Amino acid sequence: MDNLKRDHGGGVDAAADAYGGVRGDWLDLSTGINPVPYPLPTIADDAWVALPDQAARDAIETAAREFWNVPETAAVLAVPGASSAIAQIPRLVQAGDVHIPGPTYNEHAASFAATGWRVTQSPGTASASVHVHPNNPDGRQCDAKDMRGALRIIDESFCDVVHDATLISEAAQPGTLILKSFGKFWGLAGLRLGFVIGDPALVERLGAMLGPWAVAGPALTIGTAALRDGDWAAATRARLQQDADRLDQLVLKKDARLVGGTSLFRLYEVADAAQWQHTLAHHHIWSRVFPYNPKWLRLGLPAPTGWDRLEAALA
Repeated sequence: MDNLKRDHGGGVDAAADAYGGVRGDWLDLSTGINPVPYPLPTIADDAWVALPDQAARDAIETAAREFWNVPETAAVLAVPGASSAIAQIPRLVQAGDVHIPGPTYNEHAASFAATGWRVTQSPGTASASVHVHPNNPDGRQCDAKDMRGALRIIDESFCDVVHDATLISEAAQPGTLILKSFGKFWGLAGLRLGFVIGDPALVERLGAMLGPWAVAGPALTIGTAALRDGDWAAATRARLQQDADRLDQLVLKKDARLVGGTSLFRLYEVADAAQWQHTLAHHHIWSRVFPYNPKWLRLGLPAPTGWDRLEAALA
């Protein structure tokens, strides 16, 4: 299965090697990361030099509960990026069949396959299921009734742009884990911060696997401040939607068709995605293509200073 192969956006260094320039010359539209990140708060010296104490972990998990309206019976665990949890979750229960409808973010299938699970796109009698909500790359949303199996994973890495669509109420159901990514909506992917929310027994087991002090002190400080800043979140959702609409207006003029996406990334059908990527790369703009569909091109949003470059490249 193609989705067992680890294939991602990014890779700007390799693009620069192939097309010239240095990393700083490039406009990276290959990921779905907010190009206007959350402004960093003041970070106390203690966050850099001391091991993160329980109070800091409690503060971020309380902030997460409030921001996502987490059910009281669900547990919350801050983790060093959602991908760290994705790599370990298949080890929480005995391997069997896992239903992962695709195409979707391929790290889930790769992690399950690496730990002895059989990955299938058919629900059948699967003992676990994974649903990316909204889906990457086409933005489709799923419903709670789609979840099957004793272990149910709902990846909401991109759901903060459609806050009302969250399935967080399912976190109260036994065997359910909901993943949240801090790097996408808040634009701080390098911070390596994420959350796992759900079945307390599974969350406790995952926490033991990740070990103590899994999340760095500065990440705890920044994450807590961001989760408490509801005004920034609301303003950012509005700006992202405006920028996504602007991107559509630019690209759809060029014989492209909108397949789907979110306000952080847009998926287009074009005649030849590889040629589009090649053309944009000559302008030092990196995009995302997919090995399983030669007509799909995904573009993230440029930073405010990058729109003129993109418009010129598409002219």
